[in-house]
Amino acid sequence: MGFEDKAEQFKGQAKEALGSATDNESLTNEGKADQLKGGVKEKLSEAGEAIKDKANEVAAKLEDKRDAAEAEGDR
Repeated sequence: MGFEDKAEQFKGQAKEALGSATDNESLTNEGKADQLKGGVKEKLSEAGEAIKDKANEVAAKLEDKRDAAEAEGDR
């Protein structure tokens, strides 16, 4: 996931540099687009991981409360 996104960004940088060096505006723009796509994918992946982490944190808290309530009921 992350590696492919970084690779796409790197590929975009290379295309942009080659486009600039050869005065090929189309290739330069394609490189910029590749970099943007890679960056967006990377941010979406990071956001998805953050959401999973938060969901796991909430689930753990709920489980702890449930366990505490069950222990209180056993008394």
